[in-house]
Amino acid sequence: MAFFEVKNLKKVFGGLTAVDGLNFALEQKEIFSIIGPNGAGKSTIFNCVNGLYTPEEGEVIFKGENLVGKRPDQVAQYGIARTFQNLELFAHMSTLDNLMLGRHIKMKTSVLGSSFLSFKRSKAAKEEMHHRRKVEEIIDFLELESSRDQFVSNLPYGKQKLVELGRALSLEPDLLLLDEPAAGLTQEEKEEMIFWIRDIRDLLGITVVLIEHNMQMVKNISDRILAINFGKPITQGTPAEVLAHPEVIRAYLGEDVNEAV
Repeated sequence: MAFFEVKNLKKVFGGLTAVDGLNFALEQKEIFSIIGPNGAGKSTIFNCVNGLYTPEEGEVIFKGENLVGKRPDQVAQYGIARTFQNLELFAHMSTLDNLMLGRHIKMKTSVLGSSFLSFKRSKAAKEEMHHRRKVEEIIDFLELESSRDQFVSNLPYGKQKLVELGRALSLEPDLLLLDEPAAGLTQEEKEEMIFWIRDIRDLLGITVVLIEHNMQMVKNISDRILAINFGKPITQGTPAEVLAHPEVIRAYLGEDVNEAV
């Protein structure tokens, strides 16, 4: 049984079929990329996986469970985290506090219990310390120490992208969905993002699915690629196989995607 599998996925908005008969499966510790032109249905796939949308047809199987119909918070509890195309951070909170928010579904202490945090031996205090330790580990991992106590609004865009990545990692996911992680980054920041994603897989053992328009990044980082257009699969396979496929090249307006950046 595959670690993660999408079967016959279909999502319709009015008269528009955004995703139509999509199938793919992942093994653990893969880096799997989904590519396609704007409007191809890529983000719709992520929204169906993490419960923002309910597909008309199909299944989303994770660790043997069908997640279709579950709320986003329930999907997160299964161990799936994601980032978004547009940053979804609390700008006037610190990096540390934003990452702490990523652990909210793991917090068991009630609001009443949290009022006794001043007592070091209280259950709430111990839980607070545990979550802070986990967040500090992520700050160290992503080298965000200098940004730890700064408001996110004061950070450069590249650092904000890392904070959002860190917040997703705060959930301690087994599967991480990254929606255009390189969008808006400089070339140097893109290269650093490749470094972080590889370390997330290699050092943390997290399976990664990413949507990305930067073909050089996709080529360099992916174990396998799925190419789609108009909600339908074109082909999937190794980067060399997919990026040389004639229909993939045509979908990118005739560009040689092997040379595109």
